[in-house]
Amino acid sequence: MQQQEIKALLSDMSLEEKIGELFQLPSYFFNGDMVTGPAGELGITPDDLRVSGSCLSVVGAERIHEIQQKHIEKHPHHIPMLFMADIINGYRTIFPIPLAQGCTFDPGLAEKCASIAAREAAAAGLHVTFSPMADLVRDARWGRVMESTGEDTYLNGLMAAAMVRGYQGENNDFSKKGALAACLKHFAGYGAPDGGRDYNTVELSERTLAEDYLPAYKKAIDAGCALVMTSFNTLNRIPSTANRRLLREVLRGEMQFDGVVISDWCAVSELIPHGIAADEKEAAVLALNAGVDIDMASPVYLKNLKELAEQKRIDEKQIDESVLRILTLKNKLGLFENPYKDGSEADEKELLLCASHREAARDCAEKSFVLLKNEDSFLPLKKGKESVAFIGPFTDNQLLYGSWSFFGDEQDCVTVKAGVTQNYPDADVFFAQGCPTADPGTNVLGFQKTPPKEEFDLQEALDTAVELAKKADKVVLTLGEHRDYSGEGASRADITLPSCQLELFHKICEVNPNVCVVLFNGRPLDIREINQKAKAILEAWLPGTEGGNALAGILYGDASPSGRLSMSFPYCVGQVPVHYNHMSTGRPFAGDYRTTRYNSKYLDIPNEPLYPFGYGLTYTAFEYSDISLDSDILHKGDSICASVRVTNTGERPGTETVQMYLHDVSASVTRPVRELKGFCKVFLEPGESRVIAFPITEDMLRFYNITMDYVSEPGQFEVFIGSDSTTSRKAVFSLC
Repeated sequence: MQQQEIKALLSDMSLEEKIGELFQLPSYFFNGDMVTGPAGELGITPDDLRVSGSCLSVVGAERIHEIQQKHIEKHPHHIPMLFMADIINGYRTIFPIPLAQGCTFDPGLAEKCASIAAREAAAAGLHVTFSPMADLVRDARWGRVMESTGEDTYLNGLMAAAMVRGYQGENNDFSKKGALAACLKHFAGYGAPDGGRDYNTVELSERTLAEDYLPAYKKAIDAGCALVMTSFNTLNRIPSTANRRLLREVLRGEMQFDGVVISDWCAVSELIPHGIAADEKEAAVLALNAGVDIDMASPVYLKNLKELAEQKRIDEKQIDESVLRILTLKNKLGLFENPYKDGSEADEKELLLCASHREAARDCAEKSFVLLKNEDSFLPLKKGKESVAFIGPFTDNQLLYGSWSFFGDEQDCVTVKAGVTQNYPDADVFFAQGCPTADPGTNVLGFQKTPPKEEFDLQEALDTAVELAKKADKVVLTLGEHRDYSGEGASRADITLPSCQLELFHKICEVNPNVCVVLFNGRPLDIREINQKAKAILEAWLPGTEGGNALAGILYGDASPSGRLSMSFPYCVGQVPVHYNHMSTGRPFAGDYRTTRYNSKYLDIPNEPLYPFGYGLTYTAFEYSDISLDSDILHKGDSICASVRVTNTGERPGTETVQMYLHDVSASVTRPVRELKGFCKVFLEPGESRVIAFPITEDMLRFYNITMDYVSEPGQFEVFIGSDSTTSRKAVFSLC
């Protein structure tokens, strides 16, 4: 349809029809008798249902086709519904969690994964995915760090933009087959809740919000994302869903976003417990005036907007503006011509979990693993030359995908045991569980299901594991946190491993010190005890469908680890929020925390994280030359080049992630000690060298100055290039 036809349709719609477009039905409205069930409880009538504009989390081509057909027949203007769902890191083929994808430092790979997820989800009838999540995360207590790509503004922006391109396809033409409309979330600042507690208040200065948090959202918007979701939190003590300045001035004004804004689940009604709305009518007024187009999963708009419009408490033109954006989105998806879009049972059978998708999932998992420790080249394991006991609760466990992978099936996941035995049938290996994933008697409360009971005798399992460890040359311990211990509503104050797993670890180390720990988790953990004794530590995150195959290849050396941490591992929870790009202080600490007192430090632990942003080992070694600058003076409007020569000095081929950081030595406001401004992944054979060059331009040096103008300031700058954020290799230049 042409835009003038969309406007003509809008002008012909009744007020009830328009308001229906602003209401999103949850999936449970299509399960059984909804008039006496949830629909009845919420006061939703059949007349309300027939004009609803969108539906949440109904999937499957056959089911969506049935619902869409009935809806179009009943709707006065036969307007199709939008079908939306959280397709975060895969639909049926599950990729590593987004935090793990961040560790690949490979936006192209993230784009490919998003594209595959879109193809599968579109075949299942969906139109919109609630992804990417561009929230900056620095506090490992927050469960949803698993859904972000990490603690760095620059990296997050690149990954978010790449995911938008992957979902929406070439030229953002998501009407084409196999594409979804992407919904950026959560706007804004959701990743910084007080105390790391989900849904909690956020306190960010105007400068910190503008400089650290907003740029990644802006990258996704510039990439063309079709929708934006508001965040649950407050900013400046105003909930995002009612924050007119945030949504209208910043998002639509400064960022020039012209798509659909949708609330998060029931966030409009939650303006009442937030304490800024006295009732649903006031909540509706606040949200609509702020610029929220769709009220997700609550009936606040549906039940109140008509009366509010008739009472002139809201301007019907605002309703028209929101409806026009929604109809425009439906038109861009091609739903008026083909309301079923790509939904196809035949395509579902062909695409879901197909061989090429599994291959891509394995590749992404391999590249997301981060080798944290490898004492005396403990890894890779030597095929046919040593016996290995694989012990731990994740050894034969199919729950290797994140809690936000709603449409995955654990039966599709390859376990560690299966990966090892299928890929290396002649390996001398033993397997034992040793302990459960969680301490007996504990569970996960709230939205996520509780971990399943693991029925076995704990002492007997421990004894069996110890006996296997005694007779093995090496032990691979699979430890971590249950998948439901991270994700929405899964904040944790204690981010250590469960006590039963630590007991297993220490018992095994007593009888066999040759231990490698493989970690499965959705957040950085406190692993001090593990780090003290383990010979090797491999962070596998929640790797998804092909996790077991990917891990086997890495452990036995047919693939080499190349991941780099996109979020720092704290020394302990007392450090969080912790991140590499912290600000300078008047009393910076650079000594021994046990001997110096009057500096910015702790009395009992180091300032530094256990493992920093950008860190990761490989199975080879790389040597860097000094940094070479083609000029030590940068003029505005010009650029200079910083380069290093990187050489593989080891005996195996490997991939190095060369990282460039900049530091403004003196500015009108305090600046971070360093900021990532470029990276390059380079594959080198043994003995091979390559010069890696990074351009430095004036726009890389810009920030919000003392008067909140976004500028660069003349002065001295430091450039660091190395293998992680702690590199001391630097050169100095000046901006004139």
